[in-house]
Amino acid sequence: MTTRTALAPAERATRLLGAELTEKSLRLHLEGLPGVDAVGLEQRAAALGTRSIKTTSKAWALDRIIELIDLTTLEGADTPGKVRSLVAKAITPDPSSPDTPRVAAVCVYGDMVPDAVAALGALHGDPDDGLISVAAVATAFPSGRASLAVKLADTRDAVAAGADEIDMVIDRGAFLAGRYGEVFEQIVAVKEACRREDGTFASLKVILETGELNSYDNVRRASWLAILAGGDFIKTSTGKVSPAATLPVTLLMLEVVRDWHRLTGEKIGVKPAGGIRTSKDAIKYLVTVAETVGEEWLQPHLFRFGASSLLNDVLLQRQKLQTGHYSGPDYVTID
Repeated sequence: MTTRTALAPAERATRLLGAELTEKSLRLHLEGLPGVDAVGLEQRAAALGTRSIKTTSKAWALDRIIELIDLTTLEGADTPGKVRSLVAKAITPDPSSPDTPRVAAVCVYGDMVPDAVAALGALHGDPDDGLISVAAVATAFPSGRASLAVKLADTRDAVAAGADEIDMVIDRGAFLAGRYGEVFEQIVAVKEACRREDGTFASLKVILETGELNSYDNVRRASWLAILAGGDFIKTSTGKVSPAATLPVTLLMLEVVRDWHRLTGEKIGVKPAGGIRTSKDAIKYLVTVAETVGEEWLQPHLFRFGASSLLNDVLLQRQKLQTGHYSGPDYVTID
């Protein structure tokens, strides 16, 4: 899992801001960030999506995509049986090909966490060790429209049930109204609610819902805010709002993560979620990661795909490649 320093978020923010953490100092910092060159950002993203690849890289890329997937079911009609089926697919994505890697995690609603944990059994654990994590959405997902007390109870319940990762949503209304301090304090409180009885923490992914933030400048500000407040990952979307993940937005978030790493030495994860359905699209994200923050980020504790249907296409392309009947898309090189 991603490791943060021992500094409390307020102390970390104070050091970065060079002033006492207040609503005013936070606003001055976030609104003082350089404006995003939208044309340049979109051109870079487009260029990364048109690179050629060596044939020998295709198999590696397909397997790496699988290893980075959070296999997801987030429907009101979810049942324990559906979660068990999801876990079975996470463990054995392709029964006809035993060497197919497992996915990184299964992502479910908080009340489904016990079912996911039970179904995983001995395979429940750190994806960097070849096991499968349980991620739970929380904080009144997907709207985030609830009191802080409800959001914290939602988080604590999921962690107590065995969730390794919490995917929280920020209060977009507060953010868009410029109440950055309020958003900061809520993220800090949710991170504290991720604390387990043994003193360790579930990893916190902070969902920005970029499709509702209206501008690239807001995406940059929200990314910095989430990291300052202690988020271990920044995540694009709930998957319930259109547009969800896009390559330019993900590139922008990766640039923030790169700049944070240069500034502090800390590595923060990024998770694009929603709308990534094909191998061709997913490989563009792999390349964008490698070219922006480096190939070392292509590990489960630093990059994930939030997806429900992506795995099916990757398995299809993998089968075609192995049988010699590959007719999939041209991929992008990352070496």
